[in-house]
Amino acid sequence: MTPLVSVAGVSVHRDGRPVLSDVDLTVAAGELLCVVGPNGAGKSTLVGALSGSLPPTTGTVSLAGDDITELSPVDQARRRAVLPQDHVVGGAFTCREVVQMARYPWNRTAHNAEDDNAVAEALARCDVEAFADRPFATLSGGERARVALARVLAQRTPVLVLDEPTAAMDPHFAEAVMAIVTARRDDGCAVVAVVHDLGLAAAYSDTVAVLAGGRVVAVGPPEQTMTAELLGEVYGVPMASGVVAGQRVVVPVRPPRPTN
Repeated sequence: MTPLVSVAGVSVHRDGRPVLSDVDLTVAAGELLCVVGPNGAGKSTLVGALSGSLPPTTGTVSLAGDDITELSPVDQARRRAVLPQDHVVGGAFTCREVVQMARYPWNRTAHNAEDDNAVAEALARCDVEAFADRPFATLSGGERARVALARVLAQRTPVLVLDEPTAAMDPHFAEAVMAIVTARRDDGCAVVAVVHDLGLAAAYSDTVAVLAGGRVVAVGPPEQTMTAELLGEVYGVPMASGVVAGQRVVVPVRPPRPTN
């Protein structure tokens, strides 16, 4: 079966400097790939390549078997939905109107009949119905992130590309968001999520790609990639990795606190 996302030999240069180098990844339908790595590792550049906003210097990114650079912007938007790091919307749009924007790629198609249902379902899934008619600009950072995720869901694409979907969220909503993401995975979507919280990546991913210095240094299931040795080397701090209450946990090893 052709993977929904295929990254083959992708390198991205900026100002003549390599930011990503020879990246190979595939994501199948019904798979959640979490991308982890330190600041500057190239995670957001990878998101740009997957979204079509940053053409590779070399290599190809394919969506459902087609080179993304050969797809029109509308065709790209019908295959993948992107959640950026920054949730900025110009104008005085309400949250409902922001989510409705996701339906634009389906304008003048048979899918227009799904618009109202798609928006209502996304607002409900992300628990933002209560402030759907409030101006988006008045929300907190965490509330904006949930509305932005609702917009992604309302687009109803087979591929989701999420850049830090749990940023600015407390543990309750971070867990809720990852439950939403895995539900879309279970519905058959291919999901790529950049995640800074190593515990969330370990708990929810099917596959983890570890980036460092613009390269994929490891890719595989979390029990193979989220090891103390590898993550300690990548992040430059000692790490501990183990299973607590049936959940894989990854934490930095801190020096003991002094006692009186």
